[in-house]
Amino acid sequence: MTRANARELAVHLIYAREITGEEPESVIGTRLNKDYYPKLAEENEVYSERPSRAQLGYLDGVVSGVANRTEDLNALIRQYSIGWDVNRISRLSRAVLQLALYEIQFVPDVPTGVAISEAVRLAKKYDGDEAGSFVNGILGSYARASQSAAEETDHVCDRL
Repeated sequence: MTRANARELAVHLIYAREITGEEPESVIGTRLNKDYYPKLAEENEVYSERPSRAQLGYLDGVVSGVANRTEDLNALIRQYSIGWDVNRISRLSRAVLQLALYEIQFVPDVPTGVAISEAVRLAKKYDGDEAGSFVNGILGSYARASQSAAEETDHVCDRL
């Protein structure tokens, strides 16, 4: 399983958690169960290969991380989706945005550009081209603002 497939699986798990209200450990345990997992492969090819141990660590980290920071991530989505109520954004696009924002902030081995392009790909795949553009706009605005803030901080530190 590739990192892209693991990321897609993470979106499914974040989305399922949003729908069911299950704890991250429960949603991961249920859907990655050796008896249940092959049934999912009949519905979506991303389930054709089981995640490796490293990918399971990634999945556990991002699904739990998003669950623990949902309010903060939604506040960022709200801030950068000017004029949109977070609840009007489809649950799937919201799961994609939450994962991408979490990766950008807390997963050091995922470059910002990769997180954004993968989020756009997943939004388009599951929610259509307009959702992909919407996701790209929000994440692009966030990335530019974060870059500007980092450069400003560096500039201030240089003066000290």
